[in-house]
Amino acid sequence: MLFTTLLMLPSVVVLQGSCAGSRYQPTQFSRTSCCHFTYAQISFHCVRRADVCVAICRSRVIAAADIDPDNASILVCGGGGVALHVTRKLKDMGSWVWMMQRHDDRRKEIEGMMAIVAKADATNKEQVDKVFAGIEDVDAVISTLGGSTKDPTVDSQGNINVIEAAAAKGVKKFILVTSIGCGDTKDAPGEQVYKVLEPVLVEKNKAEEKLKSLSDKMAYTIIRPGGLKSEAATGNGVLTADTRVCGSITREDVADLVIKALLSSKTDNKVLSAVDSGAVFGDKSFDEFGL
Repeated sequence: MLFTTLLMLPSVVVLQGSCAGSRYQPTQFSRTSCCHFTYAQISFHCVRRADVCVAICRSRVIAAADIDPDNASILVCGGGGVALHVTRKLKDMGSWVWMMQRHDDRRKEIEGMMAIVAKADATNKEQVDKVFAGIEDVDAVISTLGGSTKDPTVDSQGNINVIEAAAAKGVKKFILVTSIGCGDTKDAPGEQVYKVLEPVLVEKNKAEEKLKSLSDKMAYTIIRPGGLKSEAATGNGVLTADTRVCGSITREDVADLVIKALLSSKTDNKVLSAVDSGAVFGDKSFDEFGL
């Protein structure tokens, strides 16, 4: 079977008026301490829509060794699909999320989730570095960046630019979403499928190797999904270290696994395949990776 994997607040105060020089009147907040601005190191991020400014303030309370989704700063890099699902789920968990986007096509949807759009072309190192410089602290990065067999540049250079910037920033953990067929899973999809996807897979391999080489600077997890489907999540997505496994999985289920991997130290410096346990091709006997 042919498959494709072209991967492609907690505390919020809504203020009336402009970002500066106005007499703000909070209309919504969830933490009194945030409303009174009593924490040290508070960051403000404004999303302008007509005369409404959403000012987001937070304190840095994350322990050095832990990533707690509530109050974590996370940069998600990827156009849509898995990246959007990840962003929505992290926001629901209380994270502060930036989404790096090359275009403004999804700005309304992203800002509607109270996430922040960081404009940059991942293949442009200067633009990527500027995104990281514009965020005070980045606890984790999740990249689902991917191109096409005709132009897979972002699969390698785009991801590598983000990986290097993350390491320089002092990011705690980096989740890279690539594809079954990369590295030691080359034989899993079969020769015919591999040949079709080879231009992309070769470039994704380069990004994987770069990330592994920086394991002394930040923890990483590489997740290699099988064929991606757009249907609703089945809840049957699983991770495995078995390099022979191949199958399909929904984008939303991949997003769930990405977040579980982010929050589990068990996945630190691991390379895992992701499939739906009910949609495995060929031999269905394999060991699931327990989180």
